[in-house]
Amino acid sequence: MIEALMDVRGVRHTALVASDGRVVARAGLSEEQLNVELTLVAASRAVIGSLQANLQTGDWQELLLDLDGGPVLFTPHGDQILLTAFDEVASLGRVRFAVRRLLGTA
Repeated sequence: MIEALMDVRGVRHTALVASDGRVVARAGLSEEQLNVELTLVAASRAVIGSLQANLQTGDWQELLLDLDGGPVLFTPHGDQILLTAFDEVASLGRVRFAVRRLLGTA
């Protein structure tokens, strides 16, 4: 399923991570990168949970982190999170559209 995101210009790697931290699927992500990205997913869950509690809302659409290695987009898919790492913020529109199309929300 998520391998299709690798065809989008600028996408470096992607992973679908379950709520328990288990990787459901991944593409373009090496074993060396996996632990770093799982740490990012755990941190993003904490940030999202804190925002939801403080803003008293249950829904969220996506979270974008612009890191030294490039931007990372976190998108909810049920109780899972789809992580999509890409080359530069200028690619965000293209990446968002591809993610939404993949998840059936476009």
